[in-house]
Amino acid sequence: MTTVWVPQDASARAVGADEVAAALAQVEGVTVRRNGTRGMLWREPLVEVETDRGRVGYAEVTADGIPDLVRAGMLTGADHETCIGVVDDDRWLAAQDRVSLARIGLAEPTDITAYEAQGGWAGLRRALELDPADVVEEVLTSGLRGRGGAGFPTGIKWRTVLEAEADQKFVACNLDEGDSGTFADRILAEADPFTLVEGMTIAAVTVGATEGFVYCRSEYPDAIARLRDAIAVAGEHGYLGEDVAGSGRAFRLQVRVGAGAYICGEETSMLESLEGRRGEVRAKPPIPALHGLWGSPTVVNNLLSFAAIPMILADGGQAYADRGVGRSRGTQIFQLAGNIARGGVYEAPLGITLRELVQDIGGGTRTGRPVRAVQVGGPLGAYLPAERLDVPMGYEELADAGGMLGHGGIVVFDDTVDMSRMARFAMEFCSVESCGKCTPCRIGSTRGVETIDRLRGATDPGERTQLRLLLDDLCETMTTGSLCAMGGLTPVPVRSALTHFPEDFERSRS
Repeated sequence: MTTVWVPQDASARAVGADEVAAALAQVEGVTVRRNGTRGMLWREPLVEVETDRGRVGYAEVTADGIPDLVRAGMLTGADHETCIGVVDDDRWLAAQDRVSLARIGLAEPTDITAYEAQGGWAGLRRALELDPADVVEEVLTSGLRGRGGAGFPTGIKWRTVLEAEADQKFVACNLDEGDSGTFADRILAEADPFTLVEGMTIAAVTVGATEGFVYCRSEYPDAIARLRDAIAVAGEHGYLGEDVAGSGRAFRLQVRVGAGAYICGEETSMLESLEGRRGEVRAKPPIPALHGLWGSPTVVNNLLSFAAIPMILADGGQAYADRGVGRSRGTQIFQLAGNIARGGVYEAPLGITLRELVQDIGGGTRTGRPVRAVQVGGPLGAYLPAERLDVPMGYEELADAGGMLGHGGIVVFDDTVDMSRMARFAMEFCSVESCGKCTPCRIGSTRGVETIDRLRGATDPGERTQLRLLLDDLCETMTTGSLCAMGGLTPVPVRSALTHFPEDFERSRS
């Protein structure tokens, strides 16, 4: 029998992976196994055939094309116009420094034996051997900062919860990935859910939490199913439950499904939703680390932060800190999206430049036209012009360039984009997604849409000057007066579009 791997994550299924798997299952002598994506989304469905040389890949396979591929020798790894060779040797894949993504695509996502064979649970076992304060010290040494966007040091958050006196503590994972152009959380949850389970369990046994929640948006049904299956399997094998890995410490984990509101990516809104209320921002202080779920100390981290923890504990915090640039240590999973030739997830040490990611790794635009703008950090991130792509990807480095790292999303636009429309989209997005609690965000975003519309339509120079001043004042009010980052950061893309692409606001008058 020949073993053939067909990805089952949502990205591959959206372009026919299920049909390809069904067609291959009809071929005599073939055993079909379903893995997660390798992250090369432009090549999906990427079918891999086990051979003596390794797993040989065939890109963009269709169900109708299976008979021709089989006749061409696909099952022996024969060359073909769709063949990319041994997948592990592929330049795009091999050039990455995969820490959190190290295991995606290698096995069935809930194969716990394969997970352990690939180094899984080593971090948890070491964490259970250490004093909790020493675990926190390893995380501090690593320099890991929140990968959800805020960039707050993870170790300080854990230490705050560890030192808090309480009968009940919680761990919560934010998997409400709502930024446009981001999908790393989903891919990792679908392809390697045990890494998240292990990272959260390490957090729990460290700070003394016995209950944990993964908060996942309803638009991710495959991720929800995979995580629930993985939690059940981990419980059956003793990695969750009343006696984690024989340590005598308890940790129970469950998935909670949100309705998909963008604001629930903000940690206090997520906590409100987890408690059964409308997702709405809480004023801080008190901080969730001291007064989180149901008033108890709570570790709240993004999925990518938890996913880095197993390696940090297994190899030591210094090994993680040896990667990176400046105060931005470790690796980041960059998500290449928008008008880009080679879209997907790419893990590399922080400090890689935006130009390397967009041009060398991403291959430039899919249309073949020149890159005009790149948005980094989601819908609230700045639009950087093509001449500023040499900025290193780090928290401080991007801030100095007027941008932000956010969740690592990178959306590319070619020279046909109208940046005045993108500025309007930023305000419109905020007006739709605002939780409505504070006035600058709720009202300011609506007035922002109206003001940009008037600016785009104005022909009188004096009126245009007044509208620019009004828009500047509005942006300043939203930045300084909003309760959370939603309203506070919405002016960032607007101002960057006005600064770098002022001609688009002129051009749109015609």
